[in-house]
Amino acid sequence: MKKNLVSSGIKLSFLTLISRVLGLVREMTKARFLGTSSLADAFGIAFLIPNLLRRLFAENSISVAFIPTFRGYLENKKSKEETLEFVRATFTLISFLTACVVSLGILVAPFIVRIFLKADEAALIAETALLTRIMFPYLFVISVAACFQGILNGEKIFLPSGFTPILFNLCVIFGTYILSRKMENPARAMSVGVLAGGILQAAFQLPFVAKAGWPIRFVGLKKAFTNPGTRQVVALIVPTIIGMASYQINDMVSTALAGRAGEGIVSSLQYSLRLQELILGVFAVSIGTVILPDLSAYAKSERWEEYNSMLTWAVKIIALITIPITFYSLVTGREIIQLVYKSRRFDENSVILTLRAFSFHIAGLFFIAANRIISPAFYAQGNTKLPTVAGIIGFAVNITLAFALSFKWSGGGIAFALSAASLVNTIALFAFLKKLKAIDVKAAVHQTIFYSLKIIAFSIIASVPAWVAHKFFVRQFGGMGRLLGNGIPLALTAAVFGLFGILLLALSRDKIAMQILRRKRGLR
Repeated sequence: MKKNLVSSGIKLSFLTLISRVLGLVREMTKARFLGTSSLADAFGIAFLIPNLLRRLFAENSISVAFIPTFRGYLENKKSKEETLEFVRATFTLISFLTACVVSLGILVAPFIVRIFLKADEAALIAETALLTRIMFPYLFVISVAACFQGILNGEKIFLPSGFTPILFNLCVIFGTYILSRKMENPARAMSVGVLAGGILQAAFQLPFVAKAGWPIRFVGLKKAFTNPGTRQVVALIVPTIIGMASYQINDMVSTALAGRAGEGIVSSLQYSLRLQELILGVFAVSIGTVILPDLSAYAKSERWEEYNSMLTWAVKIIALITIPITFYSLVTGREIIQLVYKSRRFDENSVILTLRAFSFHIAGLFFIAANRIISPAFYAQGNTKLPTVAGIIGFAVNITLAFALSFKWSGGGIAFALSAASLVNTIALFAFLKKLKAIDVKAAVHQTIFYSLKIIAFSIIASVPAWVAHKFFVRQFGGMGRLLGNGIPLALTAAVFGLFGILLLALSRDKIAMQILRRKRGLR
């Protein structure tokens, strides 16, 4: 069981890594052309709005509602014609509703962006509104792409949809470099790249959808709204929107506070979060995805001992990965940011702003990752209410602290609010585990706390020689340019930190580390 988790996690992590790394390169491109200027903030705000709506409606609709309903049609042996009618009705409904939202968004864009910016910044408001209008159609094309993804995933065809984020990132990266030479400013070039990337995501999947036997075309609106399957999709979506909305409103409020806290705060927070998301995407999301099917199987067959063991073991893996990364990042944060982002527009002030946010963001890494591991325990037993309540509690803490700290600590205060809210969310999830069937909460909490404290102690011990060595390495190699001047100290400091960390794990005969090591040897 545990060996399978490691093996599957490694494979899925490798696939996710490609997309996440390209996402980081996309942010590096943004840093090169926009830095933490007012244009960078304008682009960040303009992209935030359609992107939040995408997460709330498109992704939510497909994962929670469309795929289960589509699979129900296939497994209940509905006729091909009846299933095709449902697919086309859903496609028509999604297209119609998102087209209406996009049209309205383009119309009221100048009023929307005023929520995020100071009233006296007329030029910045006008530019942000223009960028919003360029990118708002992205919501339409990415919703269509999500519909195609739902059809393919429902047929258990995953490769085309898994490849589209790579196409999107490449389109934005190359589009920015090419179009920035011809357009008035690079923010507009990047915005066109975003829209083109969304179109490419939809267009790339369309031939695969047709090949799978589901030729797409529109039906009448009356058929779309009255189709039984489509109505079932809508019924499944509505209850989950409240919980999803809490996360999206969280982002919007935090961005609004950042936009009013000063120039560069919005973009510095986004640069910092991209570094954090790279780690989360590779490890936490992958492990959470891998354990959900097994947890569901154990719950259905009432194999509660294995259920508890897998959940606790997965959280320990996250502790073993994220806590050392947190301490290493606190020691070397400046060099990480300089290596990844520093360029012609990303200057020393940009480094300082991003480092301030990153130091607080990275402190909450374990809690954010743990939340993505614990939540599948609830989903495995068919409980979506309790994680939603925990998310709303975290949302309230985040907004309260962000309001209280943003004007005094600026971006650092907003980043701290997110990490503190993630801690509260983790505590709430552990508390709610008591309400699940056959969960040994006391043992899970005790084991998690004890193991996490051990890894924290080991990380502190390893950080002392790493910090001393890091200072020496920066003095010796810091003047060798961006790549070598930051890369060599980072690599050598990682070697020192890792050497002491591995030594401590070996001396304590850490079971989790030994299990991973044995599994890696077995894969060779």
